[in-house]
Amino acid sequence: MPPPPNNTAPVGRRAEYAQATQQAILDAAHDLFVRKGYFGTKVEEIARTARVAPATVYAVGGGKNGILRKLIESGTEAEDIEEIIAGIQAIDDPRVLVRFLVHATRVKFEQWSDLMRQVAAAAPREPSVRECQRIAHESIRGGFGHSAQRLADLGALREGVDVARAVDLLWLHLCNAAYFIRTDDLGWSLDESEAWLHDVVPRALLADP
Repeated sequence: MPPPPNNTAPVGRRAEYAQATQQAILDAAHDLFVRKGYFGTKVEEIARTARVAPATVYAVGGGKNGILRKLIESGTEAEDIEEIIAGIQAIDDPRVLVRFLVHATRVKFEQWSDLMRQVAAAAPREPSVRECQRIAHESIRGGFGHSAQRLADLGALREGVDVARAVDLLWLHLCNAAYFIRTDDLGWSLDESEAWLHDVVPRALLADP
């Protein structure tokens, strides 16, 4: 009696192909959004760059809006986000924790600034882009919330600064817009920015040792 057919391999290959196709579309869209801006990028260009049909772009992401959202969500769900949060929870020295967070935001800004600059430019004119920006902002503030709560648990926040105010102060210094001011408007290098943040953020947040 012949063995039953094995459908595992074909299903696995289909899944791998679908994943590779989606990643090619996301990579193509990321490159085009950065180079041409959100409004300057067409679905047909994404499809041509990814070497798929335009219908596939719509099927995978629902067009430009959906592709941008997938890109933003991929950043908020990346493995290194969990590693950063775990690092925050593991640090017992408040000043070391703040230095860790400052460096982590610098690294994430380096990774995502080109795309987020285009998101910030398009958001005032396009509600779906504003929604993507909101998702990114909520993720960043969530990380700041973990940091602020950890500092509060360590008894390290200065007098008059509760967790909510600590989150606001972190946002004021470490959000993308703050980095854009320092790098784009003031022309600071990221090394200069990080050195300045290592000085001012502990003074804004922490009680005197």
